[in-house]
Amino acid sequence: MVTDGYSYCPPSAPVRSPCVPVADLVGRRHPRWDGRHETSFHPPRLPVTARVFVQRFSSTPRGARLARHLALHRLDTWGIPYGSTVSDTAALLVAELAANAVTHGRVPGRDIEVLLRLDAYTLRIDVSDSRGERRPTVMAALEAEHGRGLVLVEALADRWGVLDRVPVGKTVRAELDLVPRGERSLAGDDFARG
Repeated sequence: MVTDGYSYCPPSAPVRSPCVPVADLVGRRHPRWDGRHETSFHPPRLPVTARVFVQRFSSTPRGARLARHLALHRLDTWGIPYGSTVSDTAALLVAELAANAVTHGRVPGRDIEVLLRLDAYTLRIDVSDSRGERRPTVMAALEAEHGRGLVLVEALADRWGVLDRVPVGKTVRAELDLVPRGERSLAGDDFARG
């Protein structure tokens, strides 16, 4: 496939043959379109393999709240509606991980970063901060007022962990399985079709 951003030429097309305007590939008609290629060329439908959202937020409680709101909005635009089980679970995970990042990983002048990655099988939530030396622990003392948030993360996420971030900092990752592992081949085909 050859593309210059404005037109699409199939790999088998002769060098001087006219290309299909990109606007036609997404369903809009180009004013210069003369219909010559309608029967000879049908662009392949490319599967969507993953959707990614990355955003930086101020390392403040307000930034953590905004991270949760924007994450839910993004999931809704990706087809995971507000109020669904996945949306509600993701809201709790983003809220807890972002709150931990701004409370325990805050470095003045540095932001936190939230990454959402959705594919046919998994929703991955990464929250990164600049304090690599402060690793989260799951269990707090029974008499402590705080420190039970990662117990919630462990209960809700199918997998979670802490990764080093280059050049400094750490990323706390939580993953939700959208499809049981035994049914994955069927779901991947449905997701790829749109």
